[in-house]
Amino acid sequence: MELRHLQHFVAVAEDQHFTRAAERLLVSQSGLSASIRALERELQTPLFVRTTRRVTLTPAGRALLGEAERILAQVRAAHEAVAAVQGVLRGMLALGSEQCIAGVHVAGLLATFRHQHPDVEICLRQAGSGALAEEVAAGRLDLAFAVRTQADSDQLRSVPLTSEPMTLLCHASHRLASAGAAVTPEELGGEVFVDFHPDWGPRRTTDTVFAAAGVRRTVALEVNDVHTLLDLVDENLGVAVVPRHFAHKRASLTALPVKGTGEAVYETVALLPPLQATSPAARALMALLEASGAPLGATGTSPGTMGASPGTAGAQAETSGV
Repeated sequence: MELRHLQHFVAVAEDQHFTRAAERLLVSQSGLSASIRALERELQTPLFVRTTRRVTLTPAGRALLGEAERILAQVRAAHEAVAAVQGVLRGMLALGSEQCIAGVHVAGLLATFRHQHPDVEICLRQAGSGALAEEVAAGRLDLAFAVRTQADSDQLRSVPLTSEPMTLLCHASHRLASAGAAVTPEELGGEVFVDFHPDWGPRRTTDTVFAAAGVRRTVALEVNDVHTLLDLVDENLGVAVVPRHFAHKRASLTALPVKGTGEAVYETVALLPPLQATSPAARALMALLEASGAPLGATGTSPGTMGASPGTAGAQAETSGV
């Protein structure tokens, strides 16, 4: 099995089209087809279902894809490690991040990284924490800044960045705003909620809080960006339970602590592959993050306390750069 066969296979799997994959790889379509056939002969099974419009993976192809991506990522890391020993950091940094992640100012960090390592190409992907964890484990991303969604494994490790309580945001005319007191999940059971897609870290954290309390809630308005969520709450179309630093983004909204949530906190982490598989570029980025003063390996809020004062949201937002 040759590396180019795996590279060609992954490209066709990503594009679901031989012509587009061949154009991206700068090879002839006939050459690409021959490469895939050679791989299928070696494995003694079809890897794609071919139609006139697109190609899709067979079960064998799906099984191979994750392994092929990991192999290619390790080969790339090996090349970059040799370059790093020679004193030059080059290659690619593939980074993932959730929107408005706490504990790291992603844009500023990448600007410093580019200044120090101009020969490294930076690729950034924004997605939910669940998807980001899968992509780091599969080798498609060098690292990601996300919300903790699972325990560490043989393919994925996490470095804590910070943690903070969840906060209720509501319109100033809402019945809870006038009381100005901390609320419990039980008191929110009948509310209409604005929230993110289930793959997002804040949504996962909120779902955990309400499930632990045995409270069913209705997410009628589901969005994929922070500012749309804030707009909907600002129009009094629903309430939202979000990480505390989101309150800093919209002064017109009322922020109330959420109490009685046990151990559930919004905890952000850097997700990386195992140490031996971590690329030099990822190591360099983490070193920059640590040099910036981020308290790596420690959390900023006691997990047992969810109901902190909403007035601290601004300070959290400033330290997280959002």
